[in-house]
Amino acid sequence: MSSLLYRWGKLAYSRRWWVTGLWVLGLAAMVGVIVMNPPQLSNEIRIDGTPAQEVIDDLADRLPDASGGQGILAFHATDGDRIDEGDHLAALLASLDGVYGGEHVIDAREVIADELAKGPESLLLQASAAIAQAQAASGNALADAPTPLLVDQMPVPGVVVSADGETALFQFAFDAQTFELPEGTVSDTVKTAQDAVAGEGIEVLPSSTMIQIPELVGVGEVLGVVFAALVLVITLGSLVAAGLPLVSALSGVAVGIGGAFAISSIVPMHSLTAVLGLMLGLAVGIDYALFIVNRQRRFVLDQRLDAHEATARAIGTAGSAVFFAGTTVVIALLALTVVQIQLLTTMAITAAATVVIAVLSALTLLPALLGLVGERICSAKARLNAGTAQDNGSSHRIANAWSGFLVRRRYLAAIGSLVIAAAIAAPVLDMNLGLPSGASHGPDTPQRQSFEVVGDAFGDGYNGPLVVVATSPDNHTIPAAELAGIATDLADIDGVTAVSLGGLDDDGTTAVFSLVPETGPTDAATGDLVTAIRDAAPSFADDHGVDIGVTGFTALAIDLSDRLAAALPLYLTVVVGLSLIVLLLVFRSILVPIKATAGFLLSLAATFGATTAVFQWGWLQPVLGMDATAPVLSLLPIIITGVLYGLAMDYEVFLVSSMKEAHVHGITGSDAVTRGFAVASRVVVAAAIIMTSVFAGFIFNAEPMISQVGFALAFGIFVDAFLVRMTLVPAIMAVFGDRAWWLPRWLDRLLPDLDIEGDKLTTELIHK
Repeated sequence: MSSLLYRWGKLAYSRRWWVTGLWVLGLAAMVGVIVMNPPQLSNEIRIDGTPAQEVIDDLADRLPDASGGQGILAFHATDGDRIDEGDHLAALLASLDGVYGGEHVIDAREVIADELAKGPESLLLQASAAIAQAQAASGNALADAPTPLLVDQMPVPGVVVSADGETALFQFAFDAQTFELPEGTVSDTVKTAQDAVAGEGIEVLPSSTMIQIPELVGVGEVLGVVFAALVLVITLGSLVAAGLPLVSALSGVAVGIGGAFAISSIVPMHSLTAVLGLMLGLAVGIDYALFIVNRQRRFVLDQRLDAHEATARAIGTAGSAVFFAGTTVVIALLALTVVQIQLLTTMAITAAATVVIAVLSALTLLPALLGLVGERICSAKARLNAGTAQDNGSSHRIANAWSGFLVRRRYLAAIGSLVIAAAIAAPVLDMNLGLPSGASHGPDTPQRQSFEVVGDAFGDGYNGPLVVVATSPDNHTIPAAELAGIATDLADIDGVTAVSLGGLDDDGTTAVFSLVPETGPTDAATGDLVTAIRDAAPSFADDHGVDIGVTGFTALAIDLSDRLAAALPLYLTVVVGLSLIVLLLVFRSILVPIKATAGFLLSLAATFGATTAVFQWGWLQPVLGMDATAPVLSLLPIIITGVLYGLAMDYEVFLVSSMKEAHVHGITGSDAVTRGFAVASRVVVAAAIIMTSVFAGFIFNAEPMISQVGFALAFGIFVDAFLVRMTLVPAIMAVFGDRAWWLPRWLDRLLPDLDIEGDKLTTELIHK
């Protein structure tokens, strides 16, 4: 491998204009494709094969008007007056007219008018009257329950008013899912509502469902890249050298994410998919290029090679490590496909493709860029300083001091690392999983304000009503009396605040009920309510002759968590098994792959513990500019497991391959650990800081899912690099010494020699 990459490095350096030109053409083609097919992203979390998703899909076939994107607007009178009287009422009605007049909004008033035109034959009106009569007879109405907005003694469809009269809640439907709507449809709808009440002392607050395409890149993300650039300058000591990893990484990201955007009009793509690809593409792209550029500069400065030869050797040696590090990341990502969830499959393939392109950029574009820079990669001052440092032994002073301490106090360092990781991981025992709600957004966002206003005015359950669908198994019309009985039985379940008929198909075979829980969408009690409704399905079949299904925010969260919990053991088995094989091939050792995996498990536990403490408990949120406690994202554990495993193995490969290289070249015991640490630690520290800063930039994204993933990856990389790889690993390697490289002879004969350390390449060059 190293010899092949060496020859390629020489060729790419010599044919730099051709290689660079091909990359430029590729970028131009990608831009053209995106211009012709603008990206289409969504926030929809679709989990095929789950009960909640099956209800949604069945409803889309039976009652299409009820399966479009949901719109929820809260109108709040800030002056304390009633919103259903006087000028406030006039402004509110004008706002409703504006929204219902939108091109992609279903006008519920027209639906009611059509039903009224049918007269007594209207199945919907018959059912509504029967349900209203049953509810009145039950005497269960609450004194502070919201009431319909009445105009001329007629209810306005989709609008209820709080008991104090200060807030109105308007629920409506689009004619398609929000991600399928033309760009700007949702924001234009909100603006229309706001313009109509401007100057009337009424706030219009959209719910968290009213986000069409979230912001992918903001100030925080840009600052993360800027900080990474500063680290590159400090590490490499040259603006020219520091610019090369950035150009290589950004080129790879442009091609990778551009390709994802190009197919987003064909393949449904969640916004988190694009963001994860962007995160990984930037982080690994910069790190891989840094590793190669740093090695090339060391060849120039330490061995006095010319830039051409140094580039070829850097690609042959560091390039081998980059290739296998990238392979481990790709394996960890593609293993997500075994979960068989379309969202994760798309995410995994997109992220893996971005990593592959980052590796290709580092191995093809980067040597061409080094060819364009030539001998300017190292200034005359850098060459002079390198010679002085070699003479006085100061080139690795800090690294030698730290590794020396770890070798001398190996048991203390190992035990201390374990104790610290365990302490950070402790909160994971209280981790709750869920999906983002309005409470997950920052306090200054309309989504959070809407969540709080609705909760205060109507009750927490109105922020996440459940959808209960009753269908006739034999496709016979469900009698109005049976529908009234279903509504009554649903209302009698503990934890239910209100039940209303949300829709009925033309044949009366499918009815949709809106069920408001007493508790919020992320509360455990709401999850218990979903379970209770599902458990009661046989009773509904026996008593009313219907099949009952429940969906909605909480139901989807429960099904998602159950599906992921069932898939996680298989996923871990696949990713760990495949990666152990790759590490066995790379290091030709039994201990090193096992140690690497055990260290990853420590990092993973610490990451989940810190994420729980920050996002669920609220620790350190003021420091991070946050004020929103919420459950940990259901998808986060399995995503972070895959991504963090791959990235953790990057640092394992970079660091331990240097120790293996020292061992192969005759340095024994703890001296090989110290030597390898001295060679690789500077670039590993820089790479970890860069990757942490890139991921940390996404912590400040307004989208809760992106923020949590950004934090988990940033913290995970920080802990894995500095606590595990830079502390625990050298200590463990010092404990075992040369025994760390033991491999049974029979296995040694079977395994191919990948020569990641470049020993064969060195021998080949010596004998030339």
